[in-house]
Amino acid sequence: MGSMTGKRVLVTGATAGIGLETARAIAKEGAELIIVGRNPEKTKAVLEELKATSGNSNISFLLADLSSMAAVRKLAADFFAKYDRLDVLVNNAGLVNPKHEKTADGFEVTFATNHLSYFLLTNLLVPALEKAAPSRVVCVASDAHRGAKLDFGDLMTEPYAGFKAYSRSKLANILFGRELARRLANKRITVNTLHPGVVASNFLAGKPGFWGAVGKVTSVFLISNQDGAKTSVYLATSKDVEGVTGKYFAKCNEKAPSKAAQDDVAAKQLWEVSEKLTGFTGQV
Repeated sequence: MGSMTGKRVLVTGATAGIGLETARAIAKEGAELIIVGRNPEKTKAVLEELKATSGNSNISFLLADLSSMAAVRKLAADFFAKYDRLDVLVNNAGLVNPKHEKTADGFEVTFATNHLSYFLLTNLLVPALEKAAPSRVVCVASDAHRGAKLDFGDLMTEPYAGFKAYSRSKLANILFGRELARRLANKRITVNTLHPGVVASNFLAGKPGFWGAVGKVTSVFLISNQDGAKTSVYLATSKDVEGVTGKYFAKCNEKAPSKAAQDDVAAKQLWEVSEKLTGFTGQV
């Protein structure tokens, strides 16, 4: 029996990269695992592969395009149609978008997928996390947040610059984690964010021009997806971090994020703006 036997864990962005390796490691620890993917065929194939490689048959999937707030709401509804409690939520889904695109909601895709989906999905699942308490929320951020600053007059990054939008979204992840940890302090739900390392995933594969070139040049220096998943798995499963909340981790150790990521006034403001953008009106 693994360390997570009897625990229910949901991992978003679990069909590739570090999300897949995070899901695999957690499945091997005996957890009941729910993976979230976008593409039905791919997600089903990953589900079968995970069952085979982990030796754990207690794995299921839910589908959602996390750039859409309606799809995030449907994902939460689909979860509650089958389950009542959740021990660990791993917010892992994310993207780097070299070109400017808008979602059906009119949001810039990077900000919507990387931040607003974390905000809305986590808040909608808080009742399930409360039911399982002590429980955990793990949010994959990045050291790419360093040097970024949120501009509340321009959260959608216009004129658009891909890396700027990405780094801002990762700063938003950390500020969200801090504010959520503060709000859930008395509910025995811990919230931590992390830098996975610079990972040789498919993040930049096939991207045009500059981004593709960056992917090729830097691939020599990158760590594997398995190594990239280690801090997510640590925060999701380890007894070492029981009760630890509102922190940022790298290489399975607590690390100070940037000054901008420790700005609790900005964290509160981001929360209020995110409520308006997503229409979330719960009392977390």
